[in-house]
This record gives sequence, structure tokens and C-alpha cells, in this order.
Amino acid sequence: MDAVADHGGSLGRASALFPQAPLPWIDLSTGINPHSYPLFDLPATAFSRLPEPARERTLAEVAAATYGAPSAANVVSAPGTQILLPRVAAAVKPGRALVLGPTYAEHARACAIAGHTVAEVRDFDALFSADIAIVVNPNNPDGRVARRRDLLELADKMRSKGGLLVVDEAFMEVGPLDERMDGDVGRGGLVVLRSFGKFFGLAGVRLGFAIAAESLAARIHGELGPWAVAGPALEYGIKALGDDAWQQAMRERLAADAARLDALFADSGVEVGGGTSLFRYVKLPDAPALFETLGQQGILIRNFIWDETALRVGLPGSEAEWRRLEQALAAWATRRQERAMEAQP
Repeated sequence: MDAVADHGGSLGRASALFPQAPLPWIDLSTGINPHSYPLFDLPATAFSRLPEPARERTLAEVAAATYGAPSAANVVSAPGTQILLPRVAAAVKPGRALVLGPTYAEHARACAIAGHTVAEVRDFDALFSADIAIVVNPNNPDGRVARRRDLLELADKMRSKGGLLVVDEAFMEVGPLDERMDGDVGRGGLVVLRSFGKFFGLAGVRLGFAIAAESLAARIHGELGPWAVAGPALEYGIKALGDDAWQQAMRERLAADAARLDALFADSGVEVGGGTSLFRYVKLPDAPALFETLGQQGILIRNFIWDETALRVGLPGSEAEWRRLEQALAAWATRRQERAMEAQP
């Protein structure tokens, strides 16, 4: 199956769309934290030797403690969550996969790769008829949150018929932690996915986790084989996941940045309708014009082929980027007002 091309983060595609845009690009099309975890020196052996199994065990232990998993035996470390998707989908024999959408497109593609028939549904209750149900929580792109009590009921239903609930918590670090499902995987019928790169701003490290009942975790781990996670990724994961002080300070910083972005949109007459503190979600009739205007100014935001009125906007990473965005939004708002006045009889 062909790769899904409908993603943010491609500056090559942006340059093709807007060849005259001023450089450097400001990429606000992803939900990746622009304030990345501080880089640090790594031992030479992280590059020159195969990773030691003991370091992978340490990473699993730190991840279990950070995410609230029952134990390290419930945690599978992988080179990014993406590689886990078809393996998790294959944990259930081919059947009916239902994805609560609109959401991240790769879940549907992974289920199709695993042999499932796939459909997207908008009603949570429709998921109960699935053989494998997928919920992104908080959802990308609108920030919708499914409640833990509802997800537990759904997981119990999946388990009772040999199915599986997959909860993608890629943005749960900035979501309501009381709703996370990591501690419930021992009940069975449930896999939780965790992304490292988004919150820690280190997407290029390629590190992610599947959290599941021990038997399923062992199966996925065996399919990945030895040395699945590179030595440098192990070291960054161990240090960053164990840094509680940095994580708490970053949550506060991101919340302040998200409020600042909301205020900037409000000044331009745009109401933010959702999202998380890593990205904001707006809907407006002239969203294509806003996407075009910002793109021409070298500012890439995320639009969607399934709804031309929807946009997702990430956080600027510096004061210079904030100023460029503010100026571009102000210019767009002025032209918008002028067009509205010209349209009046």
C-alpha cells in the first residue's frame, strides 16, 4: 500500500507550493514541541557498539514509571510509534477496524496493511461493533478527549470478543493525565501507544512505545527483534523521560504559549475551537485564504483534504517567529476586512 502523503512537516512540499516564500520557513504544521529537550554529550559507545540489553531494560523501566504502566514488562520500545502501528493491528486476526475520526491517517493505513477492512466513524459508540477500535486521545487535530471510563468499557467489550482497543496517547503529556490508559493494559484487550519525539521536541530521535499486557508486549518485542532502538535514542529516552522537573516546567511553558497563540488569533478575528497546548485547531470559512496568505509569507500551517475549513497551527519557537506570525496574521485580517467591506451593497 502506498504511503499516506497527507501529513504536516514537509518543507519540501511547502517550497513547491510557495516557491517565492521568504526563508527561513517557520514550520507550524506539526504538533512537535519547538522547545526541545536540551542536547547533551553521548558516550562514544552509543554510536560504536550495538546497544546493550540492559540499557533497553532501563529505558522500559523509566518509561513505565513515567507513563504509569504496571511494569517494564508491559513496555515495548521501538524506533518510533509509526513502526508499531501495523504490528499492533496484526495482533487481531483480520476483521473490521473502526477509527474514531477525523484523526491521524496512518492508523487506517496500518490496519489495512494488517488485512482489516477499515472505516472511520464519528460516533464513539459505533466503535463497540469493531474487531479492532482505534482512538487517538487527545485527538489530532481537534484535541477531543475520550474519557477513561468510556475507554475502559470499550476495552472490556473488545476483550470479551477477542478484539483490541488501541489508544494513541501521542499528545497525552499535554492532555488530562487522569484520562490516560497506560495503567489499565493488564486487563487485556488494550494497547496504548506513546510517542517520545512530540513532547520532547526530538522527533528525529525516532523513539516510541507500545504499552500492553505482558504476553502481547512480549510478542511485539519479539517481532521487532534485538537492537530495535538505536543507542543514542536509548540514552535520550532514559534521560529525558526521567527528568520530571523539565517535563513539569515544559507543560507550564507550552500552556502559556498556547494561550498566547489563542490571543493572537483572537486579535485577528479568529476563534480557536480546540487543540492541545502543542497545537491549536481553528475552523473558518476562509481557511484556504489564511493557509495561502501565511504560506506566501513563509509560514507553514496544516490544512486538511477532508475539511477545507479546518486548520491546525503549531507553536512558534522564538520571538522572531512570533513577530513574523503576528505581522502575517494582521495583514491577512486587514485584507479580510477590506474584502468584507467591498462585498457590502
